[in-house]
Amino acid sequence: MKFDKYSPIERLKPYIKYLAVSENELEGEYKIFPSSGLVIGFQYKGQLSIVKDDSVHKLDSSGITGISDSYKIFSNSADIGTILVFFTEIGFIHFSSNPTNELFNLSLSLDDIFDKTSVTEVEEKLSIANTDKHRVKIVEQFLISQLKDIQTDKLIVEAIKLIYQSNGNVRIKELNDQLCISQRPFEKRFKKVVGVTPKKFASIIRFNSVLENLSETKTLIEICYENNFFDQAHFIKDFKQFTGETPEHFKRLS
Repeated sequence: MKFDKYSPIERLKPYIKYLAVSENELEGEYKIFPSSGLVIGFQYKGQLSIVKDDSVHKLDSSGITGISDSYKIFSNSADIGTILVFFTEIGFIHFSSNPTNELFNLSLSLDDIFDKTSVTEVEEKLSIANTDKHRVKIVEQFLISQLKDIQTDKLIVEAIKLIYQSNGNVRIKELNDQLCISQRPFEKRFKKVVGVTPKKFASIIRFNSVLENLSETKTLIEICYENNFFDQAHFIKDFKQFTGETPEHFKRLS
């Protein structure tokens, strides 16, 4: 299996964390856990499907997955190849007029978001490209063509920074006070830019902090209380929603 990361060109760096070329010769099924930004994928070979309620649904060769508060299960054919675009938390709004929050928990065809002709053109170019660098360049050119000239919301950037600094363990009222904004307008702006409420976003950041802690020598009780869970029952319930596993079982498997 291959997963090679590429830094975006300078113009895209404020909006794209990285691009990746992912290839797998073997057919398989895997879980994707919630992350803090949207992801676009272009399959240049093979077939990707999503598994829901024991049913397998084939996905279009170009798609987008919004921020999620639960794990997703994907199934890939043998010999699959994909270019992935991982957006920053404030990135996607600079490419599409679609409200980011409307993509919450969804995996859609890219045709639903961008002009079908433009998407088809990228797919055709990718199908004949024969190097990873060329494929990445094709996708970057598509992103540049979609980039909109809008101001970045600096207040939301600052809110994201504060949430990360606390590992998601911050009260939203404290954020409102620090940023000198009342709850309702703050929540509306945050959802529009990031795609979820500040509270939901903080819970995703906290979950990812817990995942990092699980690889250390800390006990589950230590992880639970260091991440400000009210008690172990709440910790286990939240963790199962994000992963489908109990923390103990997940730690044994990893």
